Amino acid sequence: MRYLARAVLVLVVLGGLLSAGCSKPVDLKQALQVTDVITGYHDAGVVAGKNKIVPSITFRLKKQPDTSVRPLSLNVAFKKLPPAGTAIPPGSPTETDWDEKFVQSVPFQGDQTGAMTFQGEAGYTAEPPQTRADILKHRLFQDVRVHIFAKHSASQWVEIASFDIPRQLLTQ
Repeated sequence: MRYLARAVLVLVVLGGLLSAGCSKPVDLKQALQVTDVITGYHDAGVVAGKNKIVPSITFRLKKQPDTSVRPLSLNVAFKKLPPAGTAIPPGSPTETDWDEKFVQSVPFQGDQTGAMTFQGEAGYTAEPPQTRADILKHRLFQDVRVHIFAKHSASQWVEIASFDIPRQLLTQ
């Protein structure tokens, strides 16, 4: 009798796991909205004797009510854009991978997250007396675009938004 009870328990647990794994997939582009976006360049201080700035984005995620997106992972990718006036050969990428940040589990407070800030480790530096504002005006400065990718459970990564980082310094 004890073996029968265990077998029934195992079947109930397996059935629950299988039904959870077979739930309707979530269209993250429809279920999530990126809100309260602030982008620019963060003053990373003095590194190896040079002034440094890094690209930064702050945002919240808002989800559709009654939509479960747990667990939700994010990958925030910073990519350099080609210099203005540069001809891109057909079939070549228009952006260059530069830096990325990964979050394995995004916490929601009701139907939205708190403000989340992502800053690149890669950035631009200049020898003093060049200021951080001077860095943004330098002829070799390349603009950056940030892409926000999301992944729910075992689904594929989906790009939910992208933003060009303006040439502005963020205040503390």
